[in-house]
Amino acid sequence: MMDNGLENSLGKTEHAGAETAKSSRKGPGFSTLVELFEQGYADYANDLAVSNMGRSLSYSKLAELSRDFASYLQNEFKIKKGDRVAIMMPNCLQYYVALHGILRAGGVVVNINPLYTSRELALQLNDAQCENIILSSTCGARLAEIQSSTPIKNIIVTHLGDLLGLIKGTLLNAIVKYVKHLVPSFDIPQAVFFKQVLAQGRLANFTRVECLSSDMAFLQYTGGTTGVSKGAIISHGNMCANVHQARAWAGERLDEYAHVALTPLPLYHIFSLMINAFAVYSVGGHVVLVTNPRDIPGLLKTWQKYPVTMLTGINTLYAAILNNPAFSKMDFSQLKLSISGGMGTHESVANEWQRITKKCIIEGYGLTEASPVITINPINISRFNGSIGKPLVDTVIEVRDDQGQALPVGEVGELCAKGPQVMVGYWHNPQETALVLSEDGWLKTGDMCSINEQGYVNLIDRKKELIVVSGFKVYPNEVEAVLTSHPGVLEAAAIGASDEKSGEHVKAFVVKKDPALTAEELIDYCRKNLTGYKRPHEVVFRDELPKSNVGKILRRVLRDEEEAQS
Repeated sequence: MMDNGLENSLGKTEHAGAETAKSSRKGPGFSTLVELFEQGYADYANDLAVSNMGRSLSYSKLAELSRDFASYLQNEFKIKKGDRVAIMMPNCLQYYVALHGILRAGGVVVNINPLYTSRELALQLNDAQCENIILSSTCGARLAEIQSSTPIKNIIVTHLGDLLGLIKGTLLNAIVKYVKHLVPSFDIPQAVFFKQVLAQGRLANFTRVECLSSDMAFLQYTGGTTGVSKGAIISHGNMCANVHQARAWAGERLDEYAHVALTPLPLYHIFSLMINAFAVYSVGGHVVLVTNPRDIPGLLKTWQKYPVTMLTGINTLYAAILNNPAFSKMDFSQLKLSISGGMGTHESVANEWQRITKKCIIEGYGLTEASPVITINPINISRFNGSIGKPLVDTVIEVRDDQGQALPVGEVGELCAKGPQVMVGYWHNPQETALVLSEDGWLKTGDMCSINEQGYVNLIDRKKELIVVSGFKVYPNEVEAVLTSHPGVLEAAAIGASDEKSGEHVKAFVVKKDPALTAEELIDYCRKNLTGYKRPHEVVFRDELPKSNVGKILRRVLRDEEEAQS
């Protein structure tokens, strides 16, 4: 069992140097996101807050537009404190305005992936009991299809170019609709349009809503630790705590690191939401939004237009950027901070990133239920170390066995965490809440980890994605790390396939970087780097792998396909 001294050092003092930072500064005085917004409007009024497609909003302009949006919600939709309002759009200026406006009006933000099907959209709206939504016109047809079977009453539609100016905005909207055919026809008679909302809201009175730290700010949907989509209740206090923790981790220089934060990960995902929309905002940073992160050439062109000091991404995004020939020719003199999370970062990717940019990828770890960050590496590390770092300030962790007992240093078990960023619980789901959240606030993450003698946490894999070969445990992350270390491999995923002799064997799905690569060559490579039961018995090449909205490879989709074929 972890002794009290180590537990205390992990939870209270070391924190990758965060405690020293915390004690050396008073820190900002906000306990709700509305207070955070108001401080930013006042302190950084003339600075740029957010840019997208060449257009920018200053902090004062964001204050003005979000006030108009909040006013409309109050006066026309009659939004009251605690009412849910869904946002369904990619990264764009309107997302920022809606995010601030909903929270300023006392509402609760329900983020929805704009790629969701009609069925997925209906499930989330019904579970959230959501009567209000603002969505991109690219999603309108899907809402129209299922609206009558949901609680939705009030609808705001925005076109992607609505805040880009008359000429540029009109041109973009025309391209999106008539050239790229991304706006199928839809008929929603009661829908109002974003520009109309701002115009009407500007003429009406806005009443400031007094929010409490305990009030719900987000109903953030996640697969969670048991695989069923659930709404995690994230309070203002949860999110503000994680912002404070991030600031303590970074220390006095966060404003320098986050001066210009390139933001390709979608803001409707909690990793990007907390880091880019809130932590960067809290120090007056400038967020540069990338609307389509899969367009790597477009992403790099955006990067070259700004003196980017900070990038948040995940392993697959870093790998895709590195695979573009234009990247190595860019200027990285301004880059100070490269943060990775969301999935395990492969050493081969981290090493290549540092070789080209001369900057180390700093890996952290979190999950929606923790708002989201729990651990992260020190901000001043010189090389990628393969761990997910140490706990943030005011966060205590343990590695536990299946019986809930804390394990000694070095042993593998389920990571459990406790801190002010841990969610309130799952929305209207006490049974699922009880499975992952104890009465005294300990969260079961569902991730298998170990802790070394220096207090660094090593992420092994998802507990439910273990492959068992003849009784031996195989962690997909380890297999995938070996596969992607081959110079001919771009991406890889490993799953367990049914086997009459061993119960399961390892099956690999691979996206090639080198068209000449063969399965036999790759299996032979694994033979030199993995013990027998860990080696893939099968290698299947694909043009692409299934991914989540932030680009995380979805092994479960591959497992479902495998089960359907067996």
